Amino acid sequence: MITRKGRKKESPSPAEWDLRLYVAGQSKKSLTAITNLKKLCEEYLAGRYRIEVIDLLQTPQLAAGDQILAIPTLVRKLPAPMKKIIGDLSNQERALVGLDLRPSKEKQA
Repeated sequence: MITRKGRKKESPSPAEWDLRLYVAGQSKKSLTAITNLKKLCEEYLAGRYRIEVIDLLQTPQLAAGDQILAIPTLVRKLPAPMKKIIGDLSNQERALVGLDLRPSKEKQA
């Protein structure tokens, strides 16, 4: 991978999480989603994640790439497979299951 300055950047290790959060400006839901995502990552992925926040009010064309239909939407790019979670991530249990950080209750039984 090449950075903007032309220097070679190392590819993410398999343990690294690449997360992309699509929001719409500084709305209450957008700010809540950002706060909840940072809190979740610090608690469960400390030092092993990268968050990219994409404001669709500034760059709406980026919504097509990940097929974003609602906002806020979190897209887990890595580790594969790609996963999407719609909402402000206030339901931590649902977010953890959606990111495969915790098995769903059906899988545990």
